[in-house]
Amino acid sequence: MTEYHKIRNREWFLGLCSAFLYCGLSCKALKWNRTVCPKNEERIFVLPEKKSGTGHEPQNETRKEPSPGMSTQGGLSMYYQIKEILTPCSPEDIKNRMQGDPPFVGVMNLETWELKRNLFDMVIDMDMDPSEVLETKAIVNYSSLTGSFFIPRRTEIGGKPHRFAFALDEKGIIFIENGEFAQKVVDQIQGSKKWRLPSLERFLYDFLDMIISRDLKILITTEQELGGIEEQILNASLDQFPERLNEIRSFLMEMSIHYEQMIDFGEELEENENGFFQEENLRYFRLFTDRVTRLMDQIRSLRDYTVQLRELFSTQLDIRMNRIMTALTVITAVFMPLTLIVGWYGMNFTHMPELDWKYSYPAVCVVCVFILTGGILLFKKMKWL
Repeated sequence: MTEYHKIRNREWFLGLCSAFLYCGLSCKALKWNRTVCPKNEERIFVLPEKKSGTGHEPQNETRKEPSPGMSTQGGLSMYYQIKEILTPCSPEDIKNRMQGDPPFVGVMNLETWELKRNLFDMVIDMDMDPSEVLETKAIVNYSSLTGSFFIPRRTEIGGKPHRFAFALDEKGIIFIENGEFAQKVVDQIQGSKKWRLPSLERFLYDFLDMIISRDLKILITTEQELGGIEEQILNASLDQFPERLNEIRSFLMEMSIHYEQMIDFGEELEENENGFFQEENLRYFRLFTDRVTRLMDQIRSLRDYTVQLRELFSTQLDIRMNRIMTALTVITAVFMPLTLIVGWYGMNFTHMPELDWKYSYPAVCVVCVFILTGGILLFKKMKWL
């Protein structure tokens, strides 16, 4: 066999091996594409149909219930029953609620409320859109109590407030919000509160108490900050009025309005006009109102403090201005006699006999020094210097 035929046979053998290898890889890739989605396409899982008569869910289907701490955005809603602890429940539990069952709590957004409002059998006489809320208030209706919450943002001056609405009757309470504030408060209650005598009134008290729970600490921090500003004013280390004082004053005014509305809110609940609450539990609302009243007194004290700091800063400016005017007055009084001497001998009269005296210049110098020294000693004795 010639060298040429050997090369041709070798090429034919390599080509045949390549063909078999290509066919094998193609079959394997086709089988892989049937089970796995391409990298750039959306992965879609098709669950097998449920077999008739088995009574079991498919093994491949995974159901994940939303946890109680999930946001109410995106159409989600959370429901609870007020037992020894706040216990999650389903809408069916609320719909099939019997007389004597624990009261319920619901948190949802406006869209979910519009879809499920018939589930709660409440007659609502107000717009429940949280984005339109401008104040904290409670409105007594014929068969329900509705209202809204307008909570200033404590951690950021000038930040957007928390807004949400509510509706309640003797069966329970519903919070309608587009954010997460009410849900977070409910989550805190669920994780930290356990009641010996659970009731709707006790839940409302804990909910309201959670809203103001950090306010005292914030007011104490604000008072300490005002104390630092006062120290700077007294040390004359501020050349201009501190803008932070205006920000604090605006914040205190906003909190004052908030507390006034919260006091009115607590008093409206305590009146119990519709009889939704038990008489022995009205004390919870009285306790809440008393606590907000104490916070209101603290706010008034801090607002008075800011007024005093403004007056103190004005006083310090007046003192500084008086010192400047005193210094200018002393300088003018000391150098005025010297100016008189300069003007007197600067008149250039022809016949001034003292000008021909050889000691006239030293004599004038001695007189000027005497006047300057005497003026300084006089003003020091008068404590102007």
